[in-house]
Amino acid sequence: MIVTPFDPVGALILVEGRVVGPLGPRRLDLVLDTGAVETILALGVLDDLGYGAREAESLSSVSSIVGREYGYRIRVREFEALGYAFADFEVAAHDFPDGFGIDGLLGLSFLRRFNYEIRSKHGEIHVAPVA
Repeated sequence: MIVTPFDPVGALILVEGRVVGPLGPRRLDLVLDTGAVETILALGVLDDLGYGAREAESLSSVSSIVGREYGYRIRVREFEALGYAFADFEVAAHDFPDGFGIDGLLGLSFLRRFNYEIRSKHGEIHVAPVA
């Protein structure tokens, strides 16, 4: 089991991640979002790493309070969060509003691979792979 800390008084559960692209690796600031079906990375992050819509596998859409937004799904060389890394991992690429200071959402497409417990009072996420 791996324990990942987060700020228990922060407005969001922020965790570090890492993604590898054709132009190298990049550290990520991710919001852990159990309401997000997919793991989503900002288009600008993927562009900076050398990915683009040309490599898209399919289209993606997300519904939010402001309506439906469109992007695409793409496989990244490697994606890491909560102490675990996966090669050839699919993410959705979407725009994020300015001012949030995040690179993406860590959603259920990643979290479903684990049993996890969020201890909000203590600022800890306990993660164990599913056997």
